[in-house]
Amino acid sequence: MPVQTPTRRTLLVAAPALLAAPALAQTRSIGPAPYPDRTVRIIVPFAAGGASDTSTRVVAQKLTEVLGQPVVVENRPGAGGTTGVDYVVKGPNDGYTLALGGLSMTALAMGLYSRMPYDPVRDLVPISPTVLVPIGIGVRTGLGCNTLAEFINLLKANPGKYTYGSAGNGSSGHISCVAFLRRTGTEAIHIPYRGSGPVFNDLLAGTVDFTADSPGLLAPHHPDKVKALVMATEERSSTLPDVPTSAEAGVPGYKAYSWFGLYGPPGTPQAVVSRIAEAMRVVLNDPATVNRLDREMGLPPLRQTPERFAAFLREEIDYWVPIVRASGARAD
Repeated sequence: MPVQTPTRRTLLVAAPALLAAPALAQTRSIGPAPYPDRTVRIIVPFAAGGASDTSTRVVAQKLTEVLGQPVVVENRPGAGGTTGVDYVVKGPNDGYTLALGGLSMTALAMGLYSRMPYDPVRDLVPISPTVLVPIGIGVRTGLGCNTLAEFINLLKANPGKYTYGSAGNGSSGHISCVAFLRRTGTEAIHIPYRGSGPVFNDLLAGTVDFTADSPGLLAPHHPDKVKALVMATEERSSTLPDVPTSAEAGVPGYKAYSWFGLYGPPGTPQAVVSRIAEAMRVVLNDPATVNRLDREMGLPPLRQTPERFAAFLREEIDYWVPIVRASGARAD
C-alpha cells in the first residue's frame, strides 16, 4: 500500500498547533512552579512512637492526598523538642521543610531555658494547629496503686524513691509531672528521654515508675500493664472513659495538656502559608482522619486560621511561662 502524504489542507491545520507547542512550553516555564511540586518534609522534634509522631503521620497521610505531593515525617529529637524546631528555623523558607511545634518547644521552653536558639514568636511562622493533647498520669501496675489517692500516699511515704519518665527536659509530660508533684506535695526523680516511645518501653519494663502522656499512648496498656489514674482535664477522655478527671480524683485545679501545629521558618511566603492552611482545613475536617485522631488516639483536632494560631501561641506563652518559672523547673 502506498504511503499517504499529508495534503496542503492538513499542513495548514497542523501548522498553528506545531507553532503553538514551543510557545506553550515557553509559557509554562515562566515563573515559579506552583507549590508544592515536590516532597514536603515535616520535622517532628521527638522520637518515633509518641503522640507528636503518631498524630503527625496521620495528618501527613491525608495531607499528601490533598496537596498532591508526598508529605513525609522526619524525626529529629533532642532538648525537649527545641533541637528539631531550631533545625527548621535555620533552614530554607521555601515551604518544603516545616516544623511540628507545640507547647513544650514554645511556651514551656521559654520558662525552662535561660537561653533558647530561637524566639518562638519572632522565628516561627504559624500555619495551622493539628491536635489538642489531653494528658493523664499512668503508673506501672507493679506499684499496686489503683487510685490516685493511693499513688499520692505511696509517694509521700517514700519521698524521692520513685522515678518518672518524660519525652525530654521541658516537654509537656515533664512539666505536667512537676505540676502534679508540687500540687500534691510529693517528690520523685525525673528521667528525661528522647520521646514518649522510649519512655513507655521502660515503663513497661519497670525501669521507671510513672509518666504523664496522652490518652492514646496510655490506653493500649491500661489497665493491665500501666494503670491510668487521672486525666488532667475538665472532662473524661472518650479514649479512657473509666479514668477520672482531676476533680473526680481529688486533685481539683490540676490541669495538663499540650498541642501541636505546623510552623514555617522566618520568611515563609504568605502564599505557601495560605496553601498549607487551606489544605489542613480539609485534612482536619475529613471524617476518617478525625476518627483516627480523636476516637482512636484521643487527640481531638484543633482547627484555627494562621492568624488565630499566632494569637493562640501568644496566649499560651502568657499563661504557661509564669507557671513554669514559679515551679522552679529548669532544663539548662
